[in-house]
Amino acid sequence: MTGQVAASTAPATKKPSPLHHAPFRWLLAARTIGVVGNAVAPIALAFAVLDLTGSPVDLGLVVGARSIANVAVLLFGGVIADRLPRRLVLVGTSVGAALTQGVVAALVLTGTAAIWSLIALSILNGAVSAVSLPAAAAMVPETVPADVLRPANALLRLGLNGGTILGASVGAGVVALIGPGAGLAVDAASFALAALCYARMRLPHQTPRPAFGGSVLSDLREGWREFSGRRWIWIVVAQFTVLNAAYVGGSTVVGPVVADASFGRAGWGLVVAAQAVGLAVGAIVALRWRPRHALGIGVGLMAVTALPLAALGLLPSLPVLLIAFGLGGIAMELFSIAWDQSLQTNVPRDALSRVYSYDMVGSFVAVPLGETLVGPLTQSFGTVQTLLGCALVALLASIAAVSTRSVRGLTTGPPSVRE
Repeated sequence: MTGQVAASTAPATKKPSPLHHAPFRWLLAARTIGVVGNAVAPIALAFAVLDLTGSPVDLGLVVGARSIANVAVLLFGGVIADRLPRRLVLVGTSVGAALTQGVVAALVLTGTAAIWSLIALSILNGAVSAVSLPAAAAMVPETVPADVLRPANALLRLGLNGGTILGASVGAGVVALIGPGAGLAVDAASFALAALCYARMRLPHQTPRPAFGGSVLSDLREGWREFSGRRWIWIVVAQFTVLNAAYVGGSTVVGPVVADASFGRAGWGLVVAAQAVGLAVGAIVALRWRPRHALGIGVGLMAVTALPLAALGLLPSLPVLLIAFGLGGIAMELFSIAWDQSLQTNVPRDALSRVYSYDMVGSFVAVPLGETLVGPLTQSFGTVQTLLGCALVALLASIAAVSTRSVRGLTTGPPSVRE
């Protein structure tokens, strides 16, 4: 209440842009550069596997192996990011990602890749990513003051979306004209450049790290208390446990197969870019539209993600898919910005990485299952039936989550008590 009184009596002043803060500029540069290359990687890896064996089952095994490793290491990654300087964590993980993706690129370019080697390197890359993700998600409050946290998140999302658009568009051309190996090499180079940007960051708002005397298990228990004590968090995470398995399995495994059989690989890159355009539009909308119940609206809008999956199954034409994936991207981004703001303003900063890691584990735990099962399901029941089933799962999960009062009733800004 003290801050509200002061604000009402003081003259209005324009808040500085997050870009006025050098640490945020380096964070924005690092994550944007990284995502430019990373947008190429799923396209390049998918077609590298299809060129190698032509099997959607093999593709599911390769991408599923990465997801399994990612989920297995995420909780440990959250502890690391809350104990060690997050900048140091991000430099190290970016270097590790550059090395693993560089080896994958070399194997594909030299024609020596095998499914077992791609699976092994996917496991390593997934483990590195698991340490990086909680650190990156919790880094924003350390780079800007609290009063510009929302625009910082929006600008960061715009950078990530713009990088995805550029990476998917250029990457599709690289993969189609030169080959998947070149696309993977671009991804490796982007991580190396991102590591240099992270190394330049200096963090005036850095959170003090807890003493190293406590055990990892005690850190995990504390993080679990922060996570499970807020009903709206675990309900939304449960929604994404189901939704991500259906959406990621349908789009990343079956999508390239549909593209190869219809509108082509370059077209699939445009579809991925259309989703990124939708994400960018969603971020722009979120900058101006600030509903009181933003999280509930975002959770409900995730039902729109059923649309691109259904379109892949029923109307796999490029114009239809561009519209469907674009609308799905808008919905995803409106949810993502509301979610990040809700966590960053309601969870203690020294536990934020661990809460993010529990969020990510819960959200991603079923993704490997979706990725590995969707190939056999496609072979057994057909592409159309599998994609429509995935769409129905995404729709029902979103309806169930938004129907709960703790999700619908959460307002923007920190509540006085846990819900």
